[in-house]
Amino acid sequence: MDSIPPDHFLALSRLDGLLGSQEGGYDTSTLAAHDFDVDNRTGFMPPQAPPSRLPADWEPWELVLDGAIAESLQLGDKPGLTQAEMRRSESWRHGVRQLPVIPISGLIRSETNLRRAHLVLAWTMHFYIHSLPPDVPVVVPAPITIPLFQISTHLKLPPVLTYADTVLYNWTLKTPSNRPTPALDNLQSHTLFTGTNDEQVFYLSAARMELRGVEALELMRATMDEAFVGDDLAMQRITSFLERLATVIADLQALFATVRDGCDPTAFYNEIRPWFRGADSDPAKRTWAFEGLESDPTWSYPAELSGPSAGQSSLIHALDMFLGVDEFSHAPALTGSSASTKKSPFLARMQLYMPRHHRNFLNHLAANPRPLRAIVAGAGDAKLLGAYNGAVGALKRFRDYHMQIVTSYIIQPARRAAMQAQAASEPVEVEAPLRGTGGTELAKFLKAVRDRTAAAVIES
Repeated sequence: MDSIPPDHFLALSRLDGLLGSQEGGYDTSTLAAHDFDVDNRTGFMPPQAPPSRLPADWEPWELVLDGAIAESLQLGDKPGLTQAEMRRSESWRHGVRQLPVIPISGLIRSETNLRRAHLVLAWTMHFYIHSLPPDVPVVVPAPITIPLFQISTHLKLPPVLTYADTVLYNWTLKTPSNRPTPALDNLQSHTLFTGTNDEQVFYLSAARMELRGVEALELMRATMDEAFVGDDLAMQRITSFLERLATVIADLQALFATVRDGCDPTAFYNEIRPWFRGADSDPAKRTWAFEGLESDPTWSYPAELSGPSAGQSSLIHALDMFLGVDEFSHAPALTGSSASTKKSPFLARMQLYMPRHHRNFLNHLAANPRPLRAIVAGAGDAKLLGAYNGAVGALKRFRDYHMQIVTSYIIQPARRAAMQAQAASEPVEVEAPLRGTGGTELAKFLKAVRDRTAAAVIES
């Protein structure tokens, strides 16, 4: 593949540490990397390891997060929770409530510090909420609520843990390196709920997929450039790009499969996944109350409080949009319940949890005046059609494998847990549809997405 032109958006300098404005508004009429925060070496991940500590003024936030990790806080609904574990959790939560409300004015000019602050406060909030006994109301203390809502307003993110907090901005290098691109085997996650290798493997499989996806982004760029030329040679090049894209998608699937190498499904379901839960997945159906929410009249109760989900990966959405299958795989009818038709389609919902620059990138792809699918459908070129359908087929196989992973890591453990609860005569909602951390009815949704992706194949 030809090298990236120096004036192309994937070759321009990445967003620096300064916000363009307090509202975080960026010009989306250009293809500049500083608008989209997409790096030609690392894609949606930052090219250098994110900061692992906030400046000294915000050290109290770092210390309470350190304390949660050091104390090995346990889930409040963990079977067999000991009195000592409960006392440790309550002592830590008491410390959180005693924090001062620290102003964020010194943070707002640094994008990287704002991201770190969102990560620290969101992780702390999830530690706080999910270490509570299940019969205790959820009230997030003001020292967390107020700065988290302020920071989330600047970043245009919900005040909850996101995929960016667990994957994109939650990594460091095992060994210092001057390589322009982090080696896939030199990554480690910085913050963990459980401190287990299982949790680390879960996050790193996603991080490695993001890095491998950089070539997919470059293939998109090259295809879009050739589409504007539109001659026979351009169609030949697009054909080769799509053939290569199918290989990259297959590589993403192989990296996805590495989660099986070190993340045990039972440990994931019982010990790791519960920490991710948002308000819409609370097993006790508690409403999350935010102390201090009334302190700013511009704030309202968040409409979206789902936990981190693979559906928040901009890379996968970019593949859907580029191939033109998003209209098939993210239609409103796929949300899986009659009530959910009142909500935004899944893609629009999950975009709310993505860094705003990455949302801009997806908006740019969606506004492409020469969409790839239309070009292929109208070209009358059998090789081009075969290459396009091959890429769609690779994406469909990726989704087949995603369903296998979800079955192993969520659906089967959930069934086992329900059977165990019934055997113990514990109340369990056996008829309730199983939901993902993104708030979807999981099995029905994933099957529909897979089937609609397969339907995107263009008949010859």
